[in-house]
Amino acid sequence: MTTTKRGSLVQLKCAIQHYDWGIVGNQSAVAQLGSLNREEPIAKEKPHAEMWMGTHSSGLNVIKNERREHLKSFVESNAEEALGKKCQQRFGNDVPFLLKVLSVAKALSIQAHPDKQLAERLHEEKPHMYKDANHKPEMALAVTEFEALSGFVSEPKESLQKCPELRALTGIRMEEMDAMREDKKAQMKHVFTKVMLAEKEEVATQVQTLVKRLKAENKKDERDELALRLNAQYPDDVGVMCAYLLNYIKLQPGEAVYMAANEPHAYLDGECVEVMATSDNVVRAGLTPKARDTEILCDMLTYKLGKPEVLTGDVIDKNTTRYSPPFDEFELEVVSCAKEDTAEMTVSQGPSILLVKNGKGKINDDVAIEKGSVVFANANEKMTLTSSDEGGISIYRAQVNTRVF
Repeated sequence: MTTTKRGSLVQLKCAIQHYDWGIVGNQSAVAQLGSLNREEPIAKEKPHAEMWMGTHSSGLNVIKNERREHLKSFVESNAEEALGKKCQQRFGNDVPFLLKVLSVAKALSIQAHPDKQLAERLHEEKPHMYKDANHKPEMALAVTEFEALSGFVSEPKESLQKCPELRALTGIRMEEMDAMREDKKAQMKHVFTKVMLAEKEEVATQVQTLVKRLKAENKKDERDELALRLNAQYPDDVGVMCAYLLNYIKLQPGEAVYMAANEPHAYLDGECVEVMATSDNVVRAGLTPKARDTEILCDMLTYKLGKPEVLTGDVIDKNTTRYSPPFDEFELEVVSCAKEDTAEMTVSQGPSILLVKNGKGKINDDVAIEKGSVVFANANEKMTLTSSDEGGISIYRAQVNTRVF
């Protein structure tokens, strides 16, 4: 697309993040999609961690036209048409969501995202670490099998009984846990805070003891195996102990999990499409070389117990599956059509960002797209997806949650 007028569909050149936990070289979906999107060769020696599609200042997108305008400035100067009246009234003059692809080779970090009140305070106090004042609920849709830690296990006392090194690190006696048996959230807060705030030397001692014991044992369950893997990636790190405190989940392709503000999680391995509120605020406390705010993390968490809800998507029509988390800012659709077929996309009263997962085709007969193409669509845009005569096409579409309208 060589020219772009205001109010039309616009194609985007996206930002790539080379964090050290990313998959190296051309095995990474981020590398493959990013190379096609940016029309540049893959840097085979670099880790490719994230592809950002949206308006956040940490990963600005550029419109592919002669003006090379940032999407953010395009939206701000054209807000009512780009965002739609209801979206603009609800969220202001910015796209309220950020779309990403993640290629994860090793654990990211034990982390949580602040709610709006905390985000505002952290941004004011530490703008170098917390670069915006927004909250960051998010959802991850598995592209490959995708491993993660998400939320706290249901029985904190069982975690202490299973892992003697964890119990030794906390210094907690079982009598203390029994005294709080009617309040398991209080139990978990007590355990998690003791673990995460333990002295670094004591953490290293107990992690080393744990690893030695596990390597000597013939029978190990998946949490034991995970603890060993995390220690291999981040030796003697307190995050190794979180293998026994957080839910270990394996999503299959097409399954999604969402995280509200103030809920602990860590992505471990695999590739996903992620959509979130427009923010880059992360409070970290383990499995990371980056700065940690452990006391803030321990204090901010809700300590909700139990496994996270896994979404399998709602079938909207023969071409469209929709994943709708309980957050106003976003939802995600997967739209596919077979060779030489067409799909009428749902009309959103807010903006959309579309990423072509695979295949070739057109939108509305005049916007040519292929694998790696990213398109921003104004609110209320009627879109028809047509696949080429070479095969089918599949896209991811992030949009404002339909419940807002």
